[in-house]
Amino acid sequence: MAKELTHRADELKTLGWSTDEVARYAELWDYRQRWGAMNLEREDRLFLRKAEAALPAIVSGKAAAKKAINEKSYYRWLCFHLEAMDTAEAGYALPEGSRGAWPILLEEERRLLDYYLPVLGLPDTIKAKAFDAVREELAAQAGPLAAADGQTKNYDFMAALKELKAQENSKWRHLREQEGDQPYPVLSAEAASSFRSEVRSRFGPLMRDTLPSLAETEKPAPDDNWNPAMEVAS
Repeated sequence: MAKELTHRADELKTLGWSTDEVARYAELWDYRQRWGAMNLEREDRLFLRKAEAALPAIVSGKAAAKKAINEKSYYRWLCFHLEAMDTAEAGYALPEGSRGAWPILLEEERRLLDYYLPVLGLPDTIKAKAFDAVREELAAQAGPLAAADGQTKNYDFMAALKELKAQENSKWRHLREQEGDQPYPVLSAEAASSFRSEVRSRFGPLMRDTLPSLAETEKPAPDDNWNPAMEVAS
């Protein structure tokens, strides 16, 4: 188990704890660090234990790295949403070479994960939430491309995960927190290729700069023709 270097109030907030509870936890955590648990009231010690029991365990880099990249929760979450879009597109009867902007975004992010092999422990997955805004920005850029030389379909970004959660206990979050059908830009083959290049130029540096486990990587950006199968073959 990795030792905590700071409190984890933000994580409690994401787990649904109230503002007062989160503030109390942070205050008690700091007090314990300074004066020791023995100086806390019994009620406060019990509260801290309850809060820390609710938090996911932090594992060391070596322990987290034992799993293959495709077994990590974040990677599987990405694949889940991509597969749901693949299923939807199979029913759209799209022209050959056409592709939705959103699956291109997820494919390119997954490709970078396969290439850089980040730890994808808790620090990485928390920081990876910063990718949400970039995905939204790039998807918005794809809208005019679809309008000019493609199609705009409707897609419910929450439906697949809702169905999964109805069948099993899943802590995965929605890719987008927007209820019901949403515009889903589909690009022509030529526009899809151009959009994919734009995604690569943005996401490569973003991933290296965002994920803590890649902070010291010296691995260069992947060649345009790199794919995970090449890594296996080598």
